[in-house]
Amino acid sequence: MEKHRAIPHGYMTVGGLAKKMGITVRAIQYYDKEGILSPSRVSEGGRRLYTDKDMVKLHQILSLKHLGFSLDEIKRRFISLDTPDDMVNALSEQEANIQNEIDVLMESLKAIRALKMEVAQIQSVDFKKYADIIANLKMKNEMYWMIKHFDDDILDCMRSQFDKESGLALMDTFKRINNMAIQYIEEGVLLESDQGQELANAYWGMVMEVTGGDMSLLPKLVEHAERMGALNFEWKKQQETIDAFIQPALYAYFTKLGYNPFGGDIKHD
Repeated sequence: MEKHRAIPHGYMTVGGLAKKMGITVRAIQYYDKEGILSPSRVSEGGRRLYTDKDMVKLHQILSLKHLGFSLDEIKRRFISLDTPDDMVNALSEQEANIQNEIDVLMESLKAIRALKMEVAQIQSVDFKKYADIIANLKMKNEMYWMIKHFDDDILDCMRSQFDKESGLALMDTFKRINNMAIQYIEEGVLLESDQGQELANAYWGMVMEVTGGDMSLLPKLVEHAERMGALNFEWKKQQETIDAFIQPALYAYFTKLGYNPFGGDIKHD
């Protein structure tokens, strides 16, 4: 009896609060230790006492934990959770964080499924090539499907030449040149014109970047392009359209230089 009389009116012990909230005393003690839920009063005997207001605060803590907030975030946010607008802002931010996590997980799931299909098609254990495919999936490179058909020489060269940033830049250059070639065809731009020759120069620069200047890789790149065409009809059709401009533009470009990268000089008429 004396024990119960010692509790002031309107207060409850940690055990009483735990019972009302359906959680353990240890959990409340932990929140107290972390500075998230301090008692409203400490009795002369050292008993930690809580009020209904503390119970509401504990309810907020449990609700925010359920919504995915960390204890550090809860501790920081309690300073500004006094109004409905404060709560809406906090929940909106957490909603965005959760949505971002969902997006990341969905991208990972897509990558895993795509890689599973690639592994099944390759029908061999090639961990270096798998690593290249994974890296390109992470970079959201829609042309990752081509990697499994590169031979080891081309892959080794590309691994030594490019990191993530430069690899993405190369893909952007490739797409930009292809788009410009299609645009020039539609506009009737002459391949010998300044525009045509600038595009040929950009294309050859890209080839040199891929090969690292190793001319022995050029025939392999040609073989690879032919292999891609046999595997992907739409890609083949698009590349044939682009090559109809690029190849003669390159010939005109090399003619002006008097240089044949495939061996020998180009003689002027």
